[in-house]
Amino acid sequence: MSNQHRTATKSTTRFAQAAIEELGWWRSHRFLILRRLSQLGVLSLFAIGPFFGLWLFKGNLSSSLLLDIIPLSDPLVTLQVLTSGHWPELSLLLGAIILVGIYALLGGRVFCSWVCPVNIITDVASWARRKLSLPRTSEIPQNLRYYMLTLVLILPIATGFTVWEWVNPVPIVYRALLFGASSGLWVLVVIFLLDTFVVERAWCSHLCPTGALFSLVGKISPIKIAAVRADACNNCMDCFSVCPERQVLKPVLKKGSTQPLILDSNCTLCGRCIDVCAPRVFQYENRFKSKYSNRIPLKVES
Repeated sequence: MSNQHRTATKSTTRFAQAAIEELGWWRSHRFLILRRLSQLGVLSLFAIGPFFGLWLFKGNLSSSLLLDIIPLSDPLVTLQVLTSGHWPELSLLLGAIILVGIYALLGGRVFCSWVCPVNIITDVASWARRKLSLPRTSEIPQNLRYYMLTLVLILPIATGFTVWEWVNPVPIVYRALLFGASSGLWVLVVIFLLDTFVVERAWCSHLCPTGALFSLVGKISPIKIAAVRADACNNCMDCFSVCPERQVLKPVLKKGSTQPLILDSNCTLCGRCIDVCAPRVFQYENRFKSKYSNRIPLKVES
C-alpha cells in the first residue's frame, strides 16, 4: 500500500482501529489507562494530606517524606542546591539517592510517562495534533534537552538560587491542582501550544531537563521494550504516531535487525507501542534475562 493511500485510509478510520479490533478495547488502551491511574494516583497521595489529614506523603514532587520516615527528593533539585553553593540537608541528599536507585531499576524515563503530571498535557497536545491532522514539523535537535540540563545546573552557580524551580512545570501542576495557585499556569499553556502547533513533542522529547537527567539514569535499567515479533510488523506506523521518542523504534524495526531490545535510554517505557500494535510486535523484557540480550545492538539512528 502506498504512503498516500495509507494516509487517506487512516484519515477515514479511527486511530489504531486494527489494534482495537484485534486486541479489544482494553488491551489496546491498557498501558495508557494504567499510566493515567499512576499519574493521578501519585498526585492523590499528596492530596490526601491537605484535604483529609492522612499524611502518607508530606511535601511535594520535589521533596517529600513517605510515611514521615523515608525521604524522596527530585535528583535535579538536589543537584541545583549543590551547584548553588549550598550543601543540601541529609534528608534531601538521601532522598535523591533513593529516587535515583528506584528509577535506575525501573527505567529512568519511566518517571516521564508514569509519574510526571506534565505528560498528561503533552499527550493531549499529541492527540490534538492527530485530530487536527497537523503535519509533522521539522524536529529540533534531540540533544537540546542535555544543553537545557547543563543550563539548569549552571544557573545556580551564577545566581546562588535554584532558578529553574521558579518555572519548572512539574511543581506548577502540583501547586495548581492541590492549592489553586495560578501564577505559573502560563508555563503549562506555553508547553501545550508549543507541542500542538510548533514542534511535535517539543517539551518532553527535546527540551525538558528533568527528562534528560532521568534518561542518563535509565542507561543501566534492566527493563526495556523489545520488538519480539518484528517480522510481523505491517508498517501501519501507529507505533510511530504515539511514541514520544519515535527515533528509538527505528533500529529494532529496521529490516534485518538483529537486536529487538530498545536499548536507547530515551525510551519512556510508556507501553503505547504495545497498545496500538495489532500484530503484537512489542512487549516488556528484562534486558539481562531476555533471550535477546546477547545480540549485538544496532547503532541508534537519529
